[in-house]
Order: sequence, then C-alpha cells, then structure tokens
Amino acid sequence: MKIKECTIEDVPLLAKLYKLFFEEEKSETNLHLPHLEERMRGYINSEFKAFLFLQDDKIVGYTLCDISKTPVYLRQFFISREERRKGYGKQALAMVMDHLNIKDSNIDAYHWDDSGSSFLKSVGIKPQRSKSTYSK
Repeated sequence: MKIKECTIEDVPLLAKLYKLFFEEEKSETNLHLPHLEERMRGYINSEFKAFLFLQDDKIVGYTLCDISKTPVYLRQFFISREERRKGYGKQALAMVMDHLNIKDSNIDAYHWDDSGSSFLKSVGIKPQRSKSTYSK
C-alpha cells in the first residue's frame, strides 16, 4: 500500500470521498459536492494535510489531519466499504503516523458508528472523556 499527500489539485476527488465518509457514518450532514469541495479547499489551504491510501494504484481511503494540534487530530479517517476487513485501515493508520512522525493522535467516531469504534479499539485507540473521541 502507498500513501500520497494531497494537493489542491486533489480537492474534487477528496470532496467525493468526503461525501462517502458522511454517508457511511450516517452523518446528519447532507452537503452537496460543490460545498464539500469548498470545505476541502479550505482545509487544504490551512493547517490540515490530506492523504490518499492506494493499493495497486486504486484508492482505498483517505484521511484529513489537523497537524497544528498536539496530538495531531485525525479529523476524518475513511476506508471505502468494499475495501474494509482487508487490513488496509491498520496499514493506513500506521503509514500516516509514520509519515507525520507521530506516536499519538486523536480521532473522532460517532457513538452510533459501531464499525468505526470497533476498528479504533482494534488498533489500540482508546475512548477518551467524550464518547466520540479516541486517542492513541
């Protein structure tokens, strides 16, 4: 698996993945692609970094990280539904942490997202005071 740091040129693709992220997590947010592109452009032009995860040049997921926070905040971490349970999530998380040269991070998961919460626990990320914040 490979990791690719995103640039502003990747914003349209990231917006599509962002929409899938919201749909998969059953978020109440229902935004259209133009708005998601605008949001993602704002992230990329600030203290955030986005990364794509590729297996044999196929995109299996992405993450959006706020690198200005200590520990680094993984605002979004997403592996496509059809690519789950293949070990890509664990590999991707390890690759991001290695790429950013960090040992600790915070990440949120909706309390109703059982698969997301289960994944985070499986990689040693423990719940914090908030029901939706996990730390490694």
